[in-house]
Amino acid sequence: MASVLDVAQYILERHGPMTAMKLQKLVYYSQAWATVWDDDVLFDEPIEAWKLGPVVRRLYESHRGRFRVDEIRGGAASQLTAGQRETVDRVLSFYGDKSAQWLSDLTHMEDPWKVAWDGEGDRIITPAALSEYYGSLQ
Repeated sequence: MASVLDVAQYILERHGPMTAMKLQKLVYYSQAWATVWDDDVLFDEPIEAWKLGPVVRRLYESHRGRFRVDEIRGGAASQLTAGQRETVDRVLSFYGDKSAQWLSDLTHMEDPWKVAWDGEGDRIITPAALSEYYGSLQ
């Protein structure tokens, strides 16, 4: 299975350099829509509800300290299957031209982040929560 680093690297190769926040949100939406369209996850790493929206800690650790990201060390876009690449491409075609702030604001209006943020405990946004919410939007 691909890792979050592989997905992020694929996004960067397809879309080009971007802010770390935008990359986090595009990874999030890629995972969200994969749970709906593919009935599976792209990566196993958990998504956490942070103040500025959904964040995958492993990806955050890989770009920590960088505002703009142009590559992910340890990420290999070749690890994604053709179907996974198609899912990410569909996400990029819709969300890719949006600003990091717009994407962050959008996540704050949607239930997966709101429920995890308002909850107690580890604030994990589960694949089931993603599938239920985004599946209802189709």
